[in-house]
Amino acid sequence: MKIGFDNDKYIRIQSEHIKERIAQFEGKLYLELGGKLFDDHHASRVLPGFQPDSKLRMLKQLSDSAEIVIVISALDIEKNKVRQDLGITYDEDVLRLRGEFQKRGFLVGSVVITHYNGQSSADAYRQRLERQGIRTYYHYTIEGYPTNVALIDSDEGFGKNDYVETERPLVIVTAPGPGSGKMAVCLSQLYNEHKRGITAGYAKFETFPVWSLPLKHPVNIAYEAATADLNDVNMIDPFHMEAYGKLAINYNRDIEIFPVLDALFEGIYGKNPYKSPTDMGVNMVGFCICDDEACCEASRQEIIRRYYTALNHMADGAGNESEVQKLKLVMKQAGVTTDDRLCTVAAKTRKQEAGVDCSAIELADGTIITASSSPLLGTASSLLLNATKHLAGIDHDLKLIPQELIEPVQKTKVDYLGGKNPRLHTDEVLVALSVLSKHDENCRRALSQLPELRGCQAHSTVMLSEVDRTIFRKLGVGLTCDPTRKN
Repeated sequence: MKIGFDNDKYIRIQSEHIKERIAQFEGKLYLELGGKLFDDHHASRVLPGFQPDSKLRMLKQLSDSAEIVIVISALDIEKNKVRQDLGITYDEDVLRLRGEFQKRGFLVGSVVITHYNGQSSADAYRQRLERQGIRTYYHYTIEGYPTNVALIDSDEGFGKNDYVETERPLVIVTAPGPGSGKMAVCLSQLYNEHKRGITAGYAKFETFPVWSLPLKHPVNIAYEAATADLNDVNMIDPFHMEAYGKLAINYNRDIEIFPVLDALFEGIYGKNPYKSPTDMGVNMVGFCICDDEACCEASRQEIIRRYYTALNHMADGAGNESEVQKLKLVMKQAGVTTDDRLCTVAAKTRKQEAGVDCSAIELADGTIITASSSPLLGTASSLLLNATKHLAGIDHDLKLIPQELIEPVQKTKVDYLGGKNPRLHTDEVLVALSVLSKHDENCRRALSQLPELRGCQAHSTVMLSEVDRTIFRKLGVGLTCDPTRKN
């Protein structure tokens, strides 16, 4: 996995830039954090070398003067939106994030539920949070947002929202995922702080799109793929072009909201310190790419993965056709097809030859390992065994788990637990290997290779069970599946 991003340089120059921005404002600064403060797996996938906790490491030095406000949309609560990288719902992730921030020494002041218009699920969630002693606020849906500036910048707009009480000069506003309403929370707070005689500033810390890269750079196209369900579109910032005569890349929601920010700052300061949406940001990612082609290839692979994810959602009845069509367009813009994913091609070729469900994994050195399902093992379990045996230098024909051990497990699954699929899942295979490893050197060697699978890419010609998907996710394998269910 070729490194394309200088993480140490990023931490150094990004932290310096944020400190400069904080110094620009006196008293109070609302810092909107786009993407993830930690667990930023999208960034680490498209910028190989980027560490998922880089942002957290930068902001940790400011923890004594900072507090965190977590934002979640009532719309996401209503539809049980899931974080695909972790497999948990946004409402559960709010609690997870709060705990993780607190463990790292950050003060988490409150939770804001946005896009609220009386949803019963949001009311129930607020009650759940408050029972745990978490201060929770509502921010309402504003008709005509973000274009109706007169209404937004009034007591019937932002003035209707709950005022979020904060204690510290730096307020970091974050969320489980995009589209949660973080910027609106920041702008609402500027309005309501001003009504209380408090002058507050605003800045945006968003990794994607990367303003200093070309509009159609694969890293930026991969961001459109990641937000296809939101219908985000990368755009040339027209305000930046007008002010400076220079190209800068932003996206539609920031450009649409800029007139609101402009009106708010004029009301508070008499003038807007920012001439464009790009000016609001502090992102230095584009200056830390050390191998552009490595990042381009990683981004192209991410686009294909996102396409398969959307297809699987459709097959599950949870996605929609417009998201799939948007991703087809994004793939065309990036000049990629599913044939550009080597493990996908290998899995499909193996299926044509074997006539059963198959899978394949591309290892770190480029080696492709394939596997097929059998009466004893599912294709994911077979792949896991084949890959670890290869990495450990174990003969492919050697059976790590004897059939006489598998058959009693199958009997329990079917006869006693009422299961329909007797084949062992990946978690059951790992348990079996763990038990056998006490007395079997080959099983020990195979298990010791599991860390080597992190960052590898795999594909299955059939949709895997949630158990198998979870195991691959925990191992750090980038998994895709054809949108086909088992017969």
